[in-house]
Amino acid sequence: MSRKITHFETHDIRFPTSLTGDGSDAMNTDCDYSSAYVTIFTDGDEPLVGHGMTFTIGRGNDIVCQAIAALANRLIGLEPEDLFKNMGKTYDYISADSQLRWIGPEKGVIHIAAGAVNNALWDMFARARGKPLWKLVVDMTPEELVDATVFRYITDVLTREDALAMLKAKEAGKQERETIVREVGYPAYITSAGWLGYSDEKVARLTKEAVAAGFNHFKMKVGADLASDLRRGRIVRSIIDDPQYLPQGSKGRDSNSPELQGKNAGPTGAVLMVDANQVWDVPQAIQYVKSLEEVKPWFIEEPTAPDDILGHAAIRRALKPYGIGVATGEHAHNRMVFKQLLQADAIDVCQIDSCRLAGVSEVLSVLLMAAKFGVPVCPHAGGVGLCEYVIHLSLIDYIAISGTMERNVLEFADHLHEHFVYPCSINSKGRYNIPLNPAAGYSIEMHKRSIAEFEWPQGSYWAKARTGSVN
Repeated sequence: MSRKITHFETHDIRFPTSLTGDGSDAMNTDCDYSSAYVTIFTDGDEPLVGHGMTFTIGRGNDIVCQAIAALANRLIGLEPEDLFKNMGKTYDYISADSQLRWIGPEKGVIHIAAGAVNNALWDMFARARGKPLWKLVVDMTPEELVDATVFRYITDVLTREDALAMLKAKEAGKQERETIVREVGYPAYITSAGWLGYSDEKVARLTKEAVAAGFNHFKMKVGADLASDLRRGRIVRSIIDDPQYLPQGSKGRDSNSPELQGKNAGPTGAVLMVDANQVWDVPQAIQYVKSLEEVKPWFIEEPTAPDDILGHAAIRRALKPYGIGVATGEHAHNRMVFKQLLQADAIDVCQIDSCRLAGVSEVLSVLLMAAKFGVPVCPHAGGVGLCEYVIHLSLIDYIAISGTMERNVLEFADHLHEHFVYPCSINSKGRYNIPLNPAAGYSIEMHKRSIAEFEWPQGSYWAKARTGSVN
């Protein structure tokens, strides 16, 4: 059946999370979680639709929407089935307008806009095949999956031939791994208890609730004040290390088990991570994190500028004697930054972002490189829609690429899921449930009522806010 892409819509959607301190950290103190959202349409007797978005924290979302429109215009008149045949080439095509590429290239606003457009096409692809996105990808042959991946600028580390050999080596166990993860869910960690703008009382309450919900990996924001960080860290540790707060009947986890080794797990098997959101210079980062040793973090996330590969490597070397690792990737511009972080032995944990990278095809590049270097992938998901997205990516990694989820944990933030038609969910063991609805695609379709309420600036919420009538 012949269909052509006919038009698209963009929406600047902003949620007032700054009012409650959700998302607050040492660098970003007033986050309004926002979605630069695009929907792409086709013609035909059975028209297709694809939804995509990229994440921002408020102002500038309108600029991203303009960039999305500039890139989505390149798709008008094209047949989606031609694009689906080789999504790696489709990625190249979307990024190939030389005048638009100039304002990147492959970084900044133009790149995260490309992510929204690419993600919308992947959503359309999955919906056209009647599969959730992760299932669409893991059902591909190794050859098809390689064709869906971007290799430009990374072949000094990963060639198509390397990737094909890796995927073929994991082919035999794919069905078994899919069966396992469908049954037990995918490991998660929670950030929602540790935002910097929360009071000590709220941190304690939310941490207790998270332990009771089955989580055993927790992340806390740090970097504004050492004394405050130590106080909050002691509060969190006092709860997650105390068996009285565990779910009824639970004895916790063995801190010496393979999945917890090297994570500074406490007596109940609980793990704490800390995140500085880029606030320090390299020497500051080393000294500050050494001072956090008593709260036993597994890793420090984003200790310095996200582009500073050698700085991350220096921090990692300095912290290694203290048993504290380094994680980054939330603001890594593109696959080339990840390539260099891995080449430089700069990270213990690779943190992909579903919107900072320009869609699934570039994510596949990073997943393959991380697997080649033996570095676990723990995606960033602290933002609107990101949890819905990244569960698909972690499933692709486990089932088709790395073949392991032993040390991997996927971020979960308990905010704004109610705005999505196919929201993610967590089971009683603190693990992500597996998206199974064949109509869900990439799980990012937003309720029309949410768009109508929170679109900037004319949505009903923001119209009321301007008149002072919001409760």
